[in-house]
Amino acid sequence: MSSSGKSRSAVLLLAHGSPDSVDQIPEFLSKVTGGRPLPPAVVEEVKHRYGKVGCFPLTYLTNKQAELLSEQLGIPVYVGMRNWHPFVADTLARMTADGISHATVICMAPQNSRTSVGLYRSSLRSADEGTTFDFVESWHDHPKLIEAFAEKLKAGLASAAQECGKLPPVIFTAHSVPERTILEGDPYEDQTKHTAELVAAAVGLGGSAWKFAFQSQGMSGGTWLGPTVEQTIQQLKEAGHNGVFVQPIGFLCDHIEVLYDIDIGFKEFAASQGMKLWRAESLNSSPLLTEALADIVQSKSAVRAE
Repeated sequence: MSSSGKSRSAVLLLAHGSPDSVDQIPEFLSKVTGGRPLPPAVVEEVKHRYGKVGCFPLTYLTNKQAELLSEQLGIPVYVGMRNWHPFVADTLARMTADGISHATVICMAPQNSRTSVGLYRSSLRSADEGTTFDFVESWHDHPKLIEAFAEKLKAGLASAAQECGKLPPVIFTAHSVPERTILEGDPYEDQTKHTAELVAAAVGLGGSAWKFAFQSQGMSGGTWLGPTVEQTIQQLKEAGHNGVFVQPIGFLCDHIEVLYDIDIGFKEFAASQGMKLWRAESLNSSPLLTEALADIVQSKSAVRAE
């Protein structure tokens, strides 16, 4: 992460946050739920999943993305996490101390939902009143973002096809949200599916070559958006497929929903169905991702200059 007291404009990247160790998970989950207690079994399951993964890369990778973006733009790029260190409020205080009076704010969740982007926007309320923001509501269809996903998909599909002798069907995934969120007019479902459609078109996948599913449904009750990845894998098995390729287009870097839910949970489920599962690499430090972020910032700056 870069900072400079000489510049009064900057970029702020906002992300969900991730604990640094399994021992911190109860406190972390309390931040996620706003203090609402979760059933002990849910807390233990989350601890189990983090323990199985054994690494906690989200903060490191987001900081790395910030460094790359700062190098490309030549201005400070800060990182704030909604549910863990560095908390958004602490980052905003640092920006004020550094003399930053304006920032372009980009959520590292390209599709807009009030359950993610909406909460990120709310976290800016603790900012100094003299600080102004250009808040990016969504960037799910940015050409460079689509190109970045397509690049990873092409490479992964080529490797999978070489292993199994043919192209496996693709399942694009995004994090599920409660159904009531969509019924209340949230654009998230449409935007996630639009991202998938654009990536599929970019690599030349026909409509029969891919499906869309929602993953990581909540464990604390309520009806969450589907179909699930497990349901979709079963459908593909019934259609005669013995392998499946997953690309999460709702996530920009490796974290628990990728490293556990896909790499462990879905892979084990696919194996139980007699199927093999491959995954596209996450964008992580993709130069194309950096270009997408830089273009967003420059576009906002150009509008402000008019």
